Amino acid sequence: MRASRFRALFLKESLQIIRDPSSILIAVVLPLILLFLMGYAISLDARKIPIGIVVETPSPHARTLVDAFAMSPSFDVLVGYHRNAFEKQIKEGSIRAIFVIPESFGRDLAQGRPTVQILADGTEPNIAGFVQKYGSGVWQSWLGRQNLRIQGGGIEIETRYWFNAPLLSSYFLLPGSIAIILTLIGTMLTALVVAREWERGTMEAIMSTPISIIELLLGKLMPYFVLGMMSAAICVIIAIGWFEIPFRGSFWLLFVTCALYLFPALSLGLLISTLAKNQFVASQAALIIGFLPAMLLSGFIFQISSMPIWLQYFTLAIPARYLVAVLQTLFLSGDIYAVILPNLAAITAVGMVIFGVIYKITRKRLD
Repeated sequence: MRASRFRALFLKESLQIIRDPSSILIAVVLPLILLFLMGYAISLDARKIPIGIVVETPSPHARTLVDAFAMSPSFDVLVGYHRNAFEKQIKEGSIRAIFVIPESFGRDLAQGRPTVQILADGTEPNIAGFVQKYGSGVWQSWLGRQNLRIQGGGIEIETRYWFNAPLLSSYFLLPGSIAIILTLIGTMLTALVVAREWERGTMEAIMSTPISIIELLLGKLMPYFVLGMMSAAICVIIAIGWFEIPFRGSFWLLFVTCALYLFPALSLGLLISTLAKNQFVASQAALIIGFLPAMLLSGFIFQISSMPIWLQYFTLAIPARYLVAVLQTLFLSGDIYAVILPNLAAITAVGMVIFGVIYKITRKRLD
Protein backbone atom coordinates (compact mmCIF):
# COMPACT_ATOMS: atom_id res chain seq x y z
CA MET A 1 0.00 0.00 0.00
CA ARG A 2 1.44 3.38 -1.03
CA ALA A 3 0.94 6.20 1.44
CA SER A 4 0.58 8.87 -1.26
CA ARG A 5 -2.36 7.11 -2.95
CA PHE A 6 -4.04 6.39 0.37
CA ARG A 7 -3.59 10.03 1.44
CA ALA A 8 -5.09 11.28 -1.81
CA LEU A 9 -8.15 9.07 -1.44
CA PHE A 10 -8.51 10.04 2.21
CA LEU A 11 -8.47 13.74 1.29
CA LYS A 12 -10.95 13.14 -1.51
CA GLU A 13 -13.37 11.40 0.86
CA SER A 14 -12.90 14.11 3.49
CA LEU A 15 -13.71 16.87 0.98
CA GLN A 16 -16.77 14.93 -0.13
CA ILE A 17 -17.96 14.75 3.49
CA ILE A 18 -17.50 18.51 3.91
CA ARG A 19 -19.42 19.24 0.70
CA ASP A 20 -22.20 16.76 1.47
CA PRO A 21 -24.28 17.85 4.50
CA SER A 22 -26.04 14.48 4.74
CA SER A 23 -22.93 12.88 6.24
CA ILE A 24 -22.75 15.55 8.93
CA LEU A 25 -26.45 15.09 9.63
CA ILE A 26 -25.98 11.34 10.05
CA ALA A 27 -22.88 11.71 12.23
CA VAL A 28 -23.91 14.66 14.42
CA VAL A 29 -27.64 15.39 14.33
CA LEU A 30 -28.95 11.81 14.22
CA PRO A 31 -27.02 10.70 17.35
CA LEU A 32 -28.45 13.68 19.26
CA ILE A 33 -32.00 12.83 18.23
CA LEU A 34 -31.63 9.13 18.98
CA LEU A 35 -29.90 9.63 22.34
CA PHE A 36 -32.52 12.05 23.63
CA LEU A 37 -35.32 9.80 22.37
CA MET A 38 -33.80 6.75 24.06
CA GLY A 39 -32.94 8.71 27.18
CA TYR A 40 -36.46 9.99 27.73
CA ALA A 41 -38.69 7.48 25.93
CA ILE A 42 -37.13 4.13 26.90
CA SER A 43 -37.40 3.36 30.60
CA LEU A 44 -38.00 0.22 32.61
CA ASP A 45 -38.84 2.21 35.74
CA ALA A 46 -42.50 2.24 36.75
CA ARG A 47 -43.78 5.57 38.03
CA LYS A 48 -47.27 6.61 39.14
CA ILE A 49 -48.93 3.23 38.60
CA PRO A 50 -52.66 3.80 39.21
CA ILE A 51 -53.96 1.60 42.03
CA GLY A 52 -57.04 1.46 44.23
CA ILE A 53 -56.84 0.92 47.99
CA VAL A 54 -59.88 -0.56 49.72
CA VAL A 55 -60.14 0.30 53.43
CA GLU A 56 -62.88 -2.02 54.71
CA THR A 57 -62.72 -0.60 58.25
CA PRO A 58 -61.17 2.87 58.74
CA SER A 59 -58.63 3.09 61.56
CA PRO A 60 -55.54 5.19 62.41
CA HIS A 61 -53.20 2.38 61.31
CA ALA A 62 -55.08 1.91 58.03
CA ARG A 63 -54.90 5.64 57.40
CA THR A 64 -51.12 5.75 57.90
CA LEU A 65 -50.74 2.75 55.57
CA VAL A 66 -52.77 4.54 52.89
CA ASP A 67 -50.59 7.63 53.37
CA ALA A 68 -47.47 5.47 52.91
CA PHE A 69 -48.78 4.27 49.54
CA ALA A 70 -49.84 7.80 48.55
CA MET A 71 -46.38 9.22 49.27
CA SER A 72 -44.64 6.55 47.20
CA PRO A 73 -43.52 7.86 43.76
CA SER A 74 -44.43 4.46 42.31
CA PHE A 75 -48.19 4.74 42.85
CA ASP A 76 -51.09 7.02 42.02
CA VAL A 77 -53.62 6.14 44.72
CA LEU A 78 -57.42 6.11 44.75
CA VAL A 79 -59.13 5.24 48.06
CA GLY A 80 -62.43 3.44 48.48
CA TYR A 81 -64.27 1.45 51.12
CA HIS A 82 -65.41 -1.55 49.09
CA ARG A 83 -63.66 -3.52 46.38
CA ASN A 84 -66.73 -3.36 44.14
CA ALA A 85 -65.92 0.32 43.62
CA PHE A 86 -62.72 -0.63 41.78
CA GLU A 87 -63.67 -3.84 39.97
CA LYS A 88 -65.02 -1.95 36.94
CA GLN A 89 -61.89 0.23 36.77
CA ILE A 90 -59.47 -2.68 36.91
CA LYS A 91 -61.41 -4.43 34.14
CA GLU A 92 -61.20 -1.29 32.00
CA GLY A 93 -57.47 -0.89 32.72
CA SER A 94 -57.76 2.53 34.38
CA ILE A 95 -56.12 1.08 37.50
CA ARG A 96 -53.58 -1.75 37.62
CA ALA A 97 -54.19 -3.26 41.06
CA ILE A 98 -56.41 -3.24 44.13
CA PHE A 99 -54.86 -3.27 47.60
CA VAL A 100 -57.34 -4.51 50.19
CA ILE A 101 -56.88 -3.55 53.84
CA PRO A 102 -59.26 -6.11 55.44
CA GLU A 103 -61.83 -5.50 58.10
CA SER A 104 -59.77 -7.49 60.60
CA PHE A 105 -56.63 -5.43 59.95
CA GLY A 106 -56.55 -3.70 63.36
CA ARG A 107 -57.15 -6.96 65.26
CA ASP A 108 -54.56 -8.85 63.22
CA LEU A 109 -52.05 -6.03 63.74
CA ALA A 110 -52.50 -6.25 67.52
CA GLN A 111 -51.89 -10.00 67.35
CA GLY A 112 -48.75 -9.53 65.24
CA ARG A 113 -50.23 -11.09 62.07
CA PRO A 114 -51.22 -8.18 59.79
CA THR A 115 -51.99 -8.93 56.15
CA VAL A 116 -53.08 -7.00 53.08
CA GLN A 117 -54.38 -8.43 49.82
CA ILE A 118 -53.04 -7.44 46.40
CA LEU A 119 -55.25 -8.02 43.35
CA ALA A 120 -53.10 -7.19 40.31
CA ASP A 121 -54.06 -6.89 36.64
CA GLY A 122 -52.17 -9.75 34.98
CA THR A 123 -52.77 -8.63 31.38
CA GLU A 124 -49.43 -6.80 31.60
CA PRO A 125 -47.13 -9.14 33.55
CA ASN A 126 -44.32 -6.59 33.90
CA ILE A 127 -46.61 -4.00 35.49
CA ALA A 128 -48.12 -6.68 37.73
CA GLY A 129 -44.61 -7.62 38.85
CA PHE A 130 -43.79 -3.97 39.57
CA VAL A 131 -47.00 -3.61 41.61
CA GLN A 132 -46.15 -6.66 43.70
CA LYS A 133 -42.53 -5.61 44.18
CA TYR A 134 -43.15 -1.94 44.97
CA GLY A 135 -46.26 -2.72 47.04
CA SER A 136 -44.32 -5.20 49.16
CA GLY A 137 -41.60 -2.59 49.64
CA VAL A 138 -44.07 0.03 50.90
CA TRP A 139 -45.69 -2.58 53.17
CA GLN A 140 -42.38 -3.68 54.71
CA SER A 141 -41.29 -0.07 55.17
CA TRP A 142 -44.56 0.78 56.89
CA LEU A 143 -44.27 -2.23 59.20
CA GLY A 144 -40.78 -1.16 60.18
CA ARG A 145 -42.07 2.24 61.33
CA GLN A 146 -44.83 0.82 63.55
CA ASN A 147 -42.55 -0.63 66.25
CA LEU A 148 -44.74 -3.71 66.48
CA ARG A 149 -43.83 -7.25 67.44
CA ILE A 150 -44.53 -9.24 64.28
CA GLN A 151 -44.82 -13.02 64.56
CA GLY A 152 -42.04 -14.77 62.70
CA GLY A 153 -40.04 -11.54 62.79
CA GLY A 154 -36.92 -10.64 64.71
CA ILE A 155 -34.70 -10.80 61.63
CA GLU A 156 -33.92 -7.55 59.89
CA ILE A 157 -32.76 -7.80 56.26
CA GLU A 158 -30.71 -4.91 54.91
CA THR A 159 -30.32 -4.79 51.12
CA ARG A 160 -27.56 -2.90 49.35
CA TYR A 161 -27.35 -2.53 45.58
CA TRP A 162 -23.94 -2.41 43.96
CA PHE A 163 -23.09 -0.41 40.83
CA ASN A 164 -26.64 1.04 40.53
CA ALA A 165 -27.68 2.17 44.00
CA PRO A 166 -30.83 4.10 42.94
CA LEU A 167 -31.95 1.15 40.76
CA LEU A 168 -32.57 3.40 37.76
CA SER A 169 -32.95 1.63 34.41
CA SER A 170 -31.38 4.61 32.64
CA TYR A 171 -28.05 3.72 34.25
CA PHE A 172 -27.72 0.63 32.05
CA LEU A 173 -30.04 1.57 29.19
CA LEU A 174 -28.19 4.73 28.13
CA PRO A 175 -24.72 3.10 27.87
CA GLY A 176 -26.38 0.36 25.85
CA SER A 177 -28.13 2.92 23.66
CA ILE A 178 -24.72 4.36 22.73
CA ALA A 179 -23.88 0.94 21.24
CA ILE A 180 -27.12 0.94 19.23
CA ILE A 181 -26.49 4.48 17.97
CA LEU A 182 -22.92 3.68 16.93
CA THR A 183 -24.19 0.62 15.08
CA LEU A 184 -26.74 2.62 13.13
CA ILE A 185 -24.45 5.58 12.49
CA GLY A 186 -21.47 3.48 11.45
CA THR A 187 -23.50 1.27 9.14
CA MET A 188 -25.49 4.10 7.56
CA LEU A 189 -22.46 6.34 6.97
CA THR A 190 -20.63 3.99 4.64
CA ALA A 191 -23.71 2.21 3.24
CA LEU A 192 -25.39 5.37 1.92
CA VAL A 193 -22.37 7.36 0.87
CA VAL A 194 -20.65 4.61 -1.11
CA ALA A 195 -23.95 3.53 -2.68
CA ARG A 196 -24.45 7.13 -3.76
CA GLU A 197 -21.11 7.00 -5.60
CA TRP A 198 -22.25 3.92 -7.47
CA GLU A 199 -25.47 5.72 -8.47
CA ARG A 200 -23.66 8.86 -9.62
CA GLY A 201 -20.97 6.96 -11.50
CA THR A 202 -18.05 8.46 -9.55
CA MET A 203 -17.00 4.98 -8.47
CA GLU A 204 -16.09 4.27 -12.10
CA ALA A 205 -13.46 7.02 -11.98
CA ILE A 206 -11.97 5.53 -8.81
CA MET A 207 -11.87 2.06 -10.37
CA SER A 208 -9.89 3.42 -13.31
CA THR A 209 -7.04 4.62 -11.07
CA PRO A 210 -4.05 2.44 -10.10
CA ILE A 211 -5.23 2.33 -6.49
CA SER A 212 -5.22 -1.12 -4.87
CA ILE A 213 -8.17 -2.83 -3.21
CA ILE A 214 -6.79 -2.39 0.32
CA GLU A 215 -6.10 1.31 -0.35
CA LEU A 216 -9.62 1.71 -1.69
CA LEU A 217 -11.25 0.05 1.31
CA LEU A 218 -9.18 1.85 3.96
CA GLY A 219 -9.49 5.17 2.13
CA LYS A 220 -13.25 4.78 2.21
CA LEU A 221 -13.39 3.75 5.86
CA MET A 222 -11.00 6.15 7.59
CA PRO A 223 -12.83 9.49 7.02
CA TYR A 224 -16.05 7.96 8.31
CA PHE A 225 -14.14 6.46 11.21
CA VAL A 226 -13.32 10.03 12.27
CA LEU A 227 -16.99 11.00 11.97
CA GLY A 228 -17.98 7.92 13.95
CA MET A 229 -15.59 8.80 16.78
CA MET A 230 -17.10 12.28 16.79
CA SER A 231 -20.55 10.71 17.20
CA ALA A 232 -19.27 8.53 20.04
CA ALA A 233 -17.81 11.56 21.82
CA ILE A 234 -21.11 13.45 21.51
CA CYS A 235 -23.06 10.49 22.92
CA VAL A 236 -20.70 10.03 25.88
CA ILE A 237 -20.68 13.75 26.75
CA ILE A 238 -24.49 13.92 26.72
CA ALA A 239 -24.87 10.68 28.71
CA ILE A 240 -22.51 11.92 31.44
CA GLY A 241 -23.25 15.66 31.37
CA TRP A 242 -26.97 15.82 30.56
CA PHE A 243 -28.40 12.53 31.85
CA GLU A 244 -25.85 12.32 34.73
CA ILE A 245 -24.99 8.68 34.13
CA PRO A 246 -22.00 7.74 36.32
CA PHE A 247 -18.79 6.79 34.54
CA ARG A 248 -16.40 4.70 36.64
CA GLY A 249 -13.99 3.44 33.98
CA SER A 250 -11.14 5.10 32.12
CA PHE A 251 -11.71 7.28 29.09
CA TRP A 252 -8.75 5.88 27.17
CA LEU A 253 -10.29 2.40 27.39
CA LEU A 254 -13.61 3.87 26.25
CA PHE A 255 -11.81 5.44 23.28
CA VAL A 256 -10.19 2.11 22.36
CA THR A 257 -13.54 0.33 22.66
CA CYS A 258 -15.38 2.77 20.38
CA ALA A 259 -12.53 2.74 17.87
CA LEU A 260 -12.49 -1.05 17.70
CA TYR A 261 -16.27 -1.22 17.37
CA LEU A 262 -16.43 1.23 14.48
CA PHE A 263 -14.25 -1.17 12.50
CA PRO A 264 -16.98 -3.86 12.12
CA ALA A 265 -19.80 -1.27 11.99
CA LEU A 266 -18.25 0.70 9.11
CA SER A 267 -17.14 -2.49 7.40
CA LEU A 268 -20.70 -3.81 7.50
CA GLY A 269 -21.96 -0.62 5.85
CA LEU A 270 -19.27 -0.89 3.19
CA LEU A 271 -20.23 -4.51 2.56
CA ILE A 272 -23.90 -3.52 2.16
CA SER A 273 -23.08 -0.72 -0.28
CA THR A 274 -20.79 -3.02 -2.27
CA LEU A 275 -23.58 -5.54 -2.73
CA ALA A 276 -26.53 -3.13 -3.09
CA LYS A 277 -25.06 -0.20 -5.11
CA ASN A 278 -28.37 1.64 -4.52
CA GLN A 279 -29.10 4.14 -1.76
CA PHE A 280 -32.65 3.00 -1.03
CA VAL A 281 -31.71 -0.68 -0.90
CA ALA A 282 -28.59 0.13 1.14
CA SER A 283 -30.57 2.14 3.72
CA GLN A 284 -33.13 -0.63 4.16
CA ALA A 285 -30.42 -3.26 4.42
CA ALA A 286 -28.54 -1.15 7.00
CA LEU A 287 -31.67 -1.03 9.18
CA ILE A 288 -32.47 -4.73 8.82
CA ILE A 289 -28.93 -6.13 9.05
CA GLY A 290 -27.36 -3.56 11.38
CA PHE A 291 -29.91 -1.74 13.53
CA LEU A 292 -32.60 -4.34 14.26
CA PRO A 293 -30.28 -7.16 15.42
CA ALA A 294 -28.35 -4.68 17.55
CA MET A 295 -31.59 -3.37 19.09
CA LEU A 296 -33.24 -6.72 19.77
CA LEU A 297 -30.46 -9.29 20.16
CA SER A 298 -27.59 -7.44 21.82
CA GLY A 299 -28.84 -7.61 25.41
CA PHE A 300 -29.65 -3.88 25.30
CA ILE A 301 -33.26 -4.46 26.40
CA PHE A 302 -33.87 -8.21 26.34
CA GLN A 303 -31.62 -10.48 28.37
CA ILE A 304 -29.69 -12.87 26.12
CA SER A 305 -29.79 -15.71 28.66
CA SER A 306 -33.60 -15.66 28.48
CA MET A 307 -33.59 -16.28 24.71
CA PRO A 308 -33.79 -19.74 23.09
CA ILE A 309 -30.45 -21.54 22.89
CA TRP A 310 -30.26 -21.37 19.09
CA LEU A 311 -30.86 -17.62 19.20
CA GLN A 312 -28.18 -17.18 21.86
CA TYR A 313 -25.67 -18.76 19.47
CA PHE A 314 -26.87 -16.42 16.72
CA THR A 315 -26.14 -13.37 18.90
CA LEU A 316 -22.46 -14.35 18.95
CA ALA A 317 -22.18 -12.91 15.43
CA ILE A 318 -23.65 -9.54 16.44
CA PRO A 319 -20.85 -7.15 17.46
CA ALA A 320 -23.26 -4.86 19.34
CA ARG A 321 -23.68 -7.64 21.90
CA TYR A 322 -20.07 -7.22 22.99
CA LEU A 323 -20.12 -3.41 22.91
CA VAL A 324 -23.21 -3.25 25.16
CA ALA A 325 -21.45 -5.43 27.74
CA VAL A 326 -18.26 -3.34 27.62
CA LEU A 327 -20.03 0.03 27.83
CA GLN A 328 -22.24 -1.02 30.74
CA THR A 329 -19.17 -2.33 32.54
CA LEU A 330 -17.15 0.85 31.94
CA PHE A 331 -19.98 3.14 33.01
CA LEU A 332 -21.26 1.26 36.07
CA SER A 333 -18.43 -1.00 37.30
CA GLY A 334 -15.15 0.40 36.00
CA ASP A 335 -12.17 -1.19 34.27
CA ILE A 336 -13.06 -4.86 34.81
CA TYR A 337 -10.59 -6.38 32.35
CA ALA A 338 -11.94 -9.91 32.81
CA VAL A 339 -15.15 -8.67 31.17
CA ILE A 340 -13.76 -6.05 28.80
CA LEU A 341 -10.86 -7.84 27.11
CA PRO A 342 -12.77 -10.94 25.88
CA ASN A 343 -15.50 -8.71 24.45
CA LEU A 344 -12.96 -6.46 22.71
CA ALA A 345 -11.32 -9.55 21.22
CA ALA A 346 -14.72 -10.72 19.93
CA ILE A 347 -15.41 -7.29 18.39
CA THR A 348 -12.05 -7.37 16.62
CA ALA A 349 -12.63 -10.91 15.35
CA VAL A 350 -16.07 -10.06 13.93
CA GLY A 351 -14.64 -6.93 12.30
CA MET A 352 -11.82 -8.88 10.66
CA VAL A 353 -14.29 -11.42 9.29
CA ILE A 354 -16.50 -8.71 7.76
CA PHE A 355 -13.52 -6.82 6.34
CA GLY A 356 -12.12 -10.06 4.94
CA VAL A 357 -15.40 -10.73 3.15
CA ILE A 358 -15.34 -7.24 1.61
CA TYR A 359 -11.74 -7.67 0.49
CA LYS A 360 -12.61 -11.02 -1.05
CA ILE A 361 -15.62 -9.85 -3.07
CA THR A 362 -14.37 -6.39 -4.09
CA ARG A 363 -12.99 -6.31 -7.63
CA LYS A 364 -11.81 -3.39 -9.74
CA ARG A 365 -14.36 -3.91 -12.41
CA LEU A 366 -17.84 -2.54 -13.08
CA ASP A 367 -19.78 -5.75 -13.76
